[in-house]
Amino acid sequence: MKIGIEIHQRLDSSKLFCNCSSHIVEGDPAFTIQRKLHPVLSELGETDDASRIESTRRRLFEYQVFSENNCLVEMDEEPPRNMNRQALLIALEIAKQLNATIVDEVYVMRKIVIDGSNTSGFQRTSVVALNGHVHTSKGLVKITSIAIEEESAGIVSSSDANATYRLDRLGIPLIEITTDPDIKDAAHLRETAEKIGMILRATGKVARGLGTIRQDVNISTEGGARVEIKGAQDLKMLPDLVENESKRQLELLKIIHELRLNHVAGVKKSIEDVTSIFKKTEASLIQKGIESGSVVLGQSLPGFAGYLGRELQPKQRFGTELSNYAKTAGVKGIIHSDENLSKYKISETEQKHLHEKLGDCFALVVAPEQQAKTALEYVIQRANMEFVPEETRKANPDATSSYMRPLPGKARLYPETDVPPIPITEELLSAIGSSESLEDKQKKLEKLLNKELAAKMIKSRYLHVFERLVKIKTDPKLAATTIENTLVSLRREGVEFQNVEKALLDLFEEFNKDTFVKAAIPEVLKGMVKGASAESVIKVYRLQKITGKELKKIIEDENHDLKAIMAKHRLQVDPAEVAKLLKGKK
Repeated sequence: MKIGIEIHQRLDSSKLFCNCSSHIVEGDPAFTIQRKLHPVLSELGETDDASRIESTRRRLFEYQVFSENNCLVEMDEEPPRNMNRQALLIALEIAKQLNATIVDEVYVMRKIVIDGSNTSGFQRTSVVALNGHVHTSKGLVKITSIAIEEESAGIVSSSDANATYRLDRLGIPLIEITTDPDIKDAAHLRETAEKIGMILRATGKVARGLGTIRQDVNISTEGGARVEIKGAQDLKMLPDLVENESKRQLELLKIIHELRLNHVAGVKKSIEDVTSIFKKTEASLIQKGIESGSVVLGQSLPGFAGYLGRELQPKQRFGTELSNYAKTAGVKGIIHSDENLSKYKISETEQKHLHEKLGDCFALVVAPEQQAKTALEYVIQRANMEFVPEETRKANPDATSSYMRPLPGKARLYPETDVPPIPITEELLSAIGSSESLEDKQKKLEKLLNKELAAKMIKSRYLHVFERLVKIKTDPKLAATTIENTLVSLRREGVEFQNVEKALLDLFEEFNKDTFVKAAIPEVLKGMVKGASAESVIKVYRLQKITGKELKKIIEDENHDLKAIMAKHRLQVDPAEVAKLLKGKK
């Protein structure tokens, strides 16, 4: 097996080809616009397969426009401006951290994408460095290329006929880091992704928060094919993605081998209109389709009986593969004969007529006639593949994957004529920042914390918050344990902050005034979760620190019993101060 990874990380700067903010907004859009997209030819007169298939869906795209961070560039009503210098410098700095060779000149290319994720029908991308590497426990992982590109629009909703996107995300600068297939196994994949992620965060110049980093995994198996699984956001998912994809390809190879042994010939196109069988049907899915003007078309799949129900990965079968191909025509999927047709309320009589007309194995599609025909043609195409196809697949939340489109090829790239090439001059190179390396940051953490806590912090997505807390004179160990232990415990209780950085800065600015004790931190955070300040929570819940004469009185009242004092006043007294007073009394 060969494994590689592409890591996409948003950069902390304004948008790539205009001056709009990269902040994701909340609330309703100012207005919407609509577009229809179609593929274009490359310079060599070729059409990209992925774009060609997407174009058959003929969908209408609606875009939500926000006055705070959109301009005519995002709406494709104005040419892009020159590339954002700050974003480029950040990308070049990261390239240096990844031991890559910076190119002599940066050329902006257009990458055709007509799934609606960009108003123009293409994404702008530029290679900035080549031939980097990272060190891992299982050897060197080479980095093929480092590119800077535009983030896509954010999906709001999607259906067979249309899709809606938000334009606040479109144009945010991304760095794309692509490795060679040097990754040995699933565990090594996670380690490599973590290492690159830590290097990115160590610069302090990448965006933070949910959705700001994602991974695409490239997997090839012996006898199988290369697939690209897009959109894995959780590192914990990566090993399971690899395992499930390996299993999927292995099961496909078994099916192909068995079909050959059984001399199953290729499926010939024999699409039949079987709508009349369902004139009095109780199958609501089919009935509603017919009432709305759709037809029911069927395609015989001789020799495939029993195979469509074979599991390839958890909760996905070979029939799912065929169904996902059909969906590229815009239909909701297929009904096939290896399923329990009774669950659709297809009667035994209807099933008997279907078998009489279509044979022992078949697929049905309910859709407008031309769309249904196209969908079944894709089913035939997939059924006739005597190989594992190269595909782009989508990562699902359960670590399985679903077919999206064929792997894109060189035909989708052509030069951007609106943005001039950028020479990498000595002046530009001298302007590159010199942030701490990951190794330097690790050494600094180990001076502040014990090794175990330092190892947690270097991997933490809140490393930047820890560094800010240390700058305001917060005890490093307390800051780290609050981030890595207290917040995790609170999250398990359902206490989740929208802005962790803001909450922790407020918490420790108040704590550093010596107004409350360490033991009260979890309770103060719980009170702050809905937006209250640390100061107000302390007052409302009476969590102010007790000290001086009041503390001495408590000690007297409890007969100098430390356990009794802490049992009653744990959230308001400092045990070290109590112990000191008790020692002085003795």
